[in-house]
Amino acid sequence: MDFEKIKEIIAEQTGKDADSITMETSVKEDLEADSLDLFQIINDIEDEFDVKIENVEEIKTVGDVVKIVEASK
Repeated sequence: MDFEKIKEIIAEQTGKDADSITMETSVKEDLEADSLDLFQIINDIEDEFDVKIENVEEIKTVGDVVKIVEASK
């Protein structure tokens, strides 16, 4: 499932526990990801799923990332 892999990538980049990451988890507030972290997360997700994420500003939660990836397939 896309969510599981995305969660893994985010946990690896932020150092957070993957089990604590949900669809509602806020990327900036809950994960304390700065713009560099977000850039790296986006890069890894684009490579993993062979998608292009254009509007990074739209990403507020982990669920937003999942929706973008699934819509790009």
